[in-house]
Amino acid sequence: AIALALVLVTAGCGGSPSSGGSTEATGGCEDVSAPAARDDGGGTAPKERLDPERTWTLTFDTSCGTFVVTLDLDSAPATAASLVSLAKAGYYDDTIFHRIVPGFVIQGGDPTQSGTGDPGYKTVDVPKADAAYTKGVVAMAKAADEPAGTSGSQFFVVTGDDVGLPPEYAVVGTVTEGMDVVERIGHAFEVVELAVD
Repeated sequence: AIALALVLVTAGCGGSPSSGGSTEATGGCEDVSAPAARDDGGGTAPKERLDPERTWTLTFDTSCGTFVVTLDLDSAPATAASLVSLAKAGYYDDTIFHRIVPGFVIQGGDPTQSGTGDPGYKTVDVPKADAAYTKGVVAMAKAADEPAGTSGSQFFVVTGDDVGLPPEYAVVGTVTEGMDVVERIGHAFEVVELAVD
């Protein structure tokens, strides 16, 4: 298993970061300290896809509990391989959830903590025309001017029942355990560790 850490720095309710970089314990979550921002880029897209005979999961061990995402190799094989490669390389270690919109999404995956970072390369897995972004779906963020299915490192987990997004975002997986934890994260500050199984 590969571990990495993310910290929530914005939330719809609950505590707020103090000047010392610490966050208040909220909603049953531990008190955590925000890590320093790091440089992004410098990554190389993986040349090989993940073994489709295996079930690939990302396990987020957080200060609010644990949730598991099962990767969807049919919908996003290039993106799934990239996420696993980045996680194994420690790219996500000490990154933050920089965007939390209650009832919509939680978003992370940027070591610069600005919401603008990426690994220095892009993958493309065009979503199906009927892609649905419902509660528990994990998809990849992209800039508005990028083609559908373009992915860097930033991901989001849908926390609303049906957020009405168009089929523009590569669907990389689904939360298969711990959706209550994801919902708790949507309302609290959080440190996350991610493991690849």
